[in-house]
Amino acid sequence: MLTDYHLHLRPDEEGTAAAEYFTEANVGRYLAAADGAGVEELGASEHIHRFRDALQIWDHPFWVEQATDDLAAYCEFVRTTPLRLGIEMDFVPGAEDRIAALLDSHDFDYVVGSVHFIDSGAVDHPGYDAWDGGGSPDKVWARYFEWLAEAARSGLFDILAHPDLVKVWGRARPVPDRDPRFFYEPAVEAVAESDVAVEISTAGIRKPVGEIYPAPSLAAMFAEAGAPFALSSDAHVPEQVGFAYDAARELLDDLGVGEIAVFERRERRLEPVG
Repeated sequence: MLTDYHLHLRPDEEGTAAAEYFTEANVGRYLAAADGAGVEELGASEHIHRFRDALQIWDHPFWVEQATDDLAAYCEFVRTTPLRLGIEMDFVPGAEDRIAALLDSHDFDYVVGSVHFIDSGAVDHPGYDAWDGGGSPDKVWARYFEWLAEAARSGLFDILAHPDLVKVWGRARPVPDRDPRFFYEPAVEAVAESDVAVEISTAGIRKPVGEIYPAPSLAAMFAEAGAPFALSSDAHVPEQVGFAYDAARELLDDLGVGEIAVFERRERRLEPVG
């Protein structure tokens, strides 16, 4: 089986209203793209910051600007389609109880946990750049993987999204000089102690870094720690469904991983990689 659980029915750009993209016709385009790519199971996992409900969790200026939609309406729409129902939920330290309450109020098939922000700075958004002010690469990387470790241990998430997103800009942002495995270790330890799946995401190939998330050395550490893996493209348009899955399957093969995580009503099972 091949899955693509981390995908978005609309682009991130401004002016992409829910009414335009949460439609039967748009879902049909995603399903047709999945059929062409040999992907058997799709799930929508829209960003939590696109929903007004997110402001119960965090009032960061970016969230305040973006939070315009109704989460219940999104869930109701997805349940009318063949898609699995997911959400991409940011980890916000100190807000764990509020996150849990929000997640428990909807019948998701899975929750994709992500770390986009460390403190108030983003690792992947130039408007809130974590490197502004000459942030030390060691500090940014260490902080990122500490938060990823907390996310894994929180028990809030079924899948850890793009687990080394901090590398997204490649050499366009400062990179630590020391071996990156030093920074990975806290997150790997946390995943080993938890029951969360780790995402193999081909989205990194489309980004400046030009590399799958996670990097091969980090993926190998997760595999050695016994982590299950999920598979995704982080598509924002139908043409990205199943993007570069040959590379993802090659990585899984190199790791000796023959199964991927499949979800329904937040229950996980493992299926052979198609």
